[in-house]
Amino acid sequence: MNAVPNPIDPPPDRSEPPISLAAERARAQLHEEIERVRGGVEEMLAEQGRAGAEDEALRRELDALREDTRLYVKKRVKRTERKLGRRIDAVEDRTAQLEERIDQVEADRAAAEVRIHTATESMLDELLTEMRTIAELLGQRINRFPDIRP
Repeated sequence: MNAVPNPIDPPPDRSEPPISLAAERARAQLHEEIERVRGGVEEMLAEQGRAGAEDEALRRELDALREDTRLYVKKRVKRTERKLGRRIDAVEDRTAQLEERIDQVEADRAAAEVRIHTATESMLDELLTEMRTIAELLGQRINRFPDIRP
């Protein structure tokens, strides 16, 4: 008995997600049914012991069934892979959007820190200027009224 070639051999990399349990179960059932039919056909051919055109026609039909099955499974696997690929692309796009948003929030935070620092520095400079002005005024008052010294 020849086994149907596995269309997803070699096994997928660990980075790729596994095929869903339901898909795996359906695939296993499909292979069991194919093997059962193939076994029945091969038993029938062996029992009849026929040679010639009928035997060759049945073998060609069996080979055609094998090829159709292989193509069908391959098509279904590709379709599932495309769907999975689209979902992965959507997740990657969303991740990129979130990363951009995080970068923007970090840039806004840094800009706010600069504004706060600049405003605080300006306020302290103004306060220092006012203190100097007050000190100068007090110094002038003391110079005008020398007898008021403490």
